[in-house]
Amino acid sequence: MAQSLELLLIQFLMPDNDARRQAEDQIKRLAKDPQVVPALVHHLRTAKTPNVRQLAAVLLRKKITGHWGKLSPQLRQLVKQSLIESITVEHSPPVRRASANVVSIIAKYAVPAGEWPDLLPFLFQCSQSAQEEHREVALILFSSLTETIGNSFRPYFADLQSLLLKCLQDETSNRVRVAALKAVGSFLEFTHDEAEIVWFENLRQAADSSNLTPSVITVIKFRDFIPSILNVSRQCLASGDEDVAVIAFEIFDELIESPAPLLGESVKSIVQFSLEVCASPNLESNTRHQAIQIISWLARYKSSSLKKYKLVGPILQIMCPLLAESTNRDEDDDLAPDRAAAEVIDTMALNLSKQVFPPVFEFASLSSQNANPKFREASVTALGVISEGCLELMKDKLGPVLHIVLGALRDPEQMVRGAASFALGQFAEHLQPEIVSHHEIVLPCFLNAVEDASDEVKEKSYYALAAFCENMGEEILPFLDPLMGKLLGALQSSPRNLQETCMSAIGSVASAAEQAFVPYAERVLELMKIFMVLTNDEDLRARARATELAGIVAMSVGRARMEPILPAFIEAAIAGFGLEFSELREYTHGFFSNVAELLDDGFTQYLPHVVPLAFSSCNLDDGSAVDVDDSDEDENVNGFGGVSSDDEAHDEPRVRNISVRTGVLDEKAAATQALGLFALHTKSSYAPYIEETLKILVRHATYFHEDVRLQAIISLKYILTAMQAVFQNHNEGIAKTKEVLDTVMNIYIKTMSEDDDKEVVAQACMSIADIIKDLGYMAVEPYMPRLVEGTLVLLREESTCQQIESDSELDEDDTEHDEVLMDAVSDLLPAFAKALGTQFAPIFSQLYEPLMKFAKQSRPPQDRTMVVATLAEVAQHMGEIDVLETGTMFQAVMHLVLKELGSPEATNRRNAAFCAGELCKNGGNSVLKYYTDVLNRLYPLFGESEPDNAVRDNAAGAVARMIMAHPESIPLNQVLPVFLQVLPLKEDYEESNSVYGCICNLVLSSNSQILSFVPQLVNIFAQVAASSVENPEVKVHIGRAFSHLISLYGHQMQPLLGNLSPAHANALAAIAPKS
Repeated sequence: MAQSLELLLIQFLMPDNDARRQAEDQIKRLAKDPQVVPALVHHLRTAKTPNVRQLAAVLLRKKITGHWGKLSPQLRQLVKQSLIESITVEHSPPVRRASANVVSIIAKYAVPAGEWPDLLPFLFQCSQSAQEEHREVALILFSSLTETIGNSFRPYFADLQSLLLKCLQDETSNRVRVAALKAVGSFLEFTHDEAEIVWFENLRQAADSSNLTPSVITVIKFRDFIPSILNVSRQCLASGDEDVAVIAFEIFDELIESPAPLLGESVKSIVQFSLEVCASPNLESNTRHQAIQIISWLARYKSSSLKKYKLVGPILQIMCPLLAESTNRDEDDDLAPDRAAAEVIDTMALNLSKQVFPPVFEFASLSSQNANPKFREASVTALGVISEGCLELMKDKLGPVLHIVLGALRDPEQMVRGAASFALGQFAEHLQPEIVSHHEIVLPCFLNAVEDASDEVKEKSYYALAAFCENMGEEILPFLDPLMGKLLGALQSSPRNLQETCMSAIGSVASAAEQAFVPYAERVLELMKIFMVLTNDEDLRARARATELAGIVAMSVGRARMEPILPAFIEAAIAGFGLEFSELREYTHGFFSNVAELLDDGFTQYLPHVVPLAFSSCNLDDGSAVDVDDSDEDENVNGFGGVSSDDEAHDEPRVRNISVRTGVLDEKAAATQALGLFALHTKSSYAPYIEETLKILVRHATYFHEDVRLQAIISLKYILTAMQAVFQNHNEGIAKTKEVLDTVMNIYIKTMSEDDDKEVVAQACMSIADIIKDLGYMAVEPYMPRLVEGTLVLLREESTCQQIESDSELDEDDTEHDEVLMDAVSDLLPAFAKALGTQFAPIFSQLYEPLMKFAKQSRPPQDRTMVVATLAEVAQHMGEIDVLETGTMFQAVMHLVLKELGSPEATNRRNAAFCAGELCKNGGNSVLKYYTDVLNRLYPLFGESEPDNAVRDNAAGAVARMIMAHPESIPLNQVLPVFLQVLPLKEDYEESNSVYGCICNLVLSSNSQILSFVPQLVNIFAQVAASSVENPEVKVHIGRAFSHLISLYGHQMQPLLGNLSPAHANALAAIAPKS
């Protein structure tokens, strides 16, 4: 075999393709015989040309696993010995590397079995050799062996670390230093295994308690490598060997992503090196991109270290100017420094908002005046990318920020105007509702921008306008006609891509304008009919947008106007489903969702047509593709790769990338949402589809992407609503409804602690709260222990979605309010209280401490007001509180409330006032000792120094509750003048029942103190009677009180009534009971 194999190897390396194919077929046949192993070993050692020797090693690597067990002990020994010789005496580096790869494969089986005891000692000896080649190949072998027999290195970890450190500092050979760098990367990748991290953490804890010897403690000191890694990388960059320097960034990537504290102060030197590379325009785009990514990972995973070592400022000093770097747009946009820098700044803003906003705002302010248009563009780009992370800080500075961006929208340079439009879109998305209050200066700018000479600026302006108007209401009305004039004109004359974004803008305008949009609806819908029958591939995205817009317009103009003309649109939407365009199917599901909401039970007729379409989207294959890298550089010698490997089943491939067709994800999310809305609006008519829908929702509740999970969590609640409607009058349906409730609650409870997305968990909490309110305590009683436990986990911030990967402890002084999650979690406590009443007390005692953690002075104001609002609602729903039993708990709550009444934040004062009233109302006689303090703290909220009407209304509500609970303990002669002067209520009409109920009760009981204010009372009563927003129950109560005043004072009331306007007098007369 040996002679014929040698000829075949030579033939395979010939340029003649036919000869190559023939040789490959022959080699495949011979490779099935175990004797191919000694034959290949022979050629590895004796072939005259390096190419043949390398090819023999590559083939040996491919076939050795399948044949190793069939070889005699003598042959195995021969193979091992020959490989060692090849490594030590071979002159060709590629052949040495190929031989090392074979050693790695054999070692996987031989070392654990004890059949190669001298391999590791040989490698350590080789690494100390005076010959550069030996040191290099030993390091190459350490790299590959780490992947196959990493566990066998455990006893040698400390020695191996010392060896790698020494080789990184090799003074005579750059090749050795580079090989050591690669070996460090492999070693780190092995120890990054999850089990290893636990092991490292245990070592660290043991080291902290001084139970380990110094030699063992060094195992976890990866940071010792960092100075040498940086030195090698700098040398490689200086010599133009950038590919090797990139390995350093891959090592840093591993260290950063580890939850173990592997970096320490080394973060400073890593950042410094990365910034040097970022700021070097002469380096390759990929190299700079890798450096920028390291900064991004640090911002994501080690943000507290960046703050601790004061690195945020130095990073932004490099990143912000990078936004202005000119790039060749022919190169890969993803590698462009300006784009990568924007991503870093965005990530930093999300994780370090307080440290990021001041320097970025300063950069934007200065750069907005720069003569270089790239810097003016960078100024508004920077503000746009930080708007999500720094939203609270930007809201406080919205005036100056808008001054910069709106100025840029008028810039003579297109690139600046385009960036300004992008920034405004980001503001509209993230700075709500404050941004809408600036509509009078923003909308005129939009009116100009949508007529910009540049299509790019127009497109971004339509996007920004769509986001801005989405949250508007009647404020849009003065601008409605000019906006629609320009948008309708653009819709009919623009290229397709602009028509698509223009339709989004029209949809937002329609949503904001509601019934006022009716004059434009007919024209818009006529145009949509044209778009909704387009079938060319390049037109399908526009058809999708048109389908969406038709649904939005339908919602705006109402059922009466739309129902007669809907069939044509529904027919077009269903027809579009067959065009195999995922985005069109996604928007079609959204259209059907809107129509279901519009028609309610009238949508039943369409269920047989649309539900199967939603099912088909939900059951689509995800189109996920895993890109597997099982190649080896040595196996591609002259394109050799046709001989299959026997060890493919044994070697774990490296997964390089996982890609998912995002269109399918969006389609699934829209279909999942649609199924829930169909069930909600058609209720009992949805019965035939409930079983299949439930199966899909259960599956989607654990789907890998959070968008689909979120819609499943929402829709599960709607399915429960439909089940109740189906079986509301059927005893036999109780068991079925209970079964569905059990399924839904188990999913929600599991989601609370195990889902990794905060928005999904928040939605589960809100759905649970709704179910408790809808079904009452008896329905959820079996789940209460687990619900309480899940709530505790969230309040302690210990759930999966709250885990923070960081190498240093969380700085509580720098915590930001978790609006998405914690506001939803805090809604659970009032829901529990409402269901259980006073029986909630023992459960509340468990939740109290974790909740009050959010009320610490070090927490942000939003956390504290969340606590106060929660306590207020709990007190409201529990009813009478035993202050003596709750003792120090009640005292701490009252202390918090009194403090928050003086908060600089209006929301905090408002919630504190509401809470104070509820505590006084439900605290019994034991609360009377706090009355004077509460009244003193409430008093400033009634004065002119209080700028917020809602705060004043809640203060009035608190005083009303105090009077009703203990009128004898309130100095009415002092309190009533202050109390009455702020009435009628201006904003928070939920306080109406308490406030006017208190006044009416005092009047009806002929309280002498209240009767001294009859002129004021008549004026207040008249304004309430004429109000369009006050509820009828309040007006009835006021009518009775007014009649009582008439009965007491008769004709003396006539002058007072004469002073009223006719509208007020008539309104008051209308609510007075007829005698």
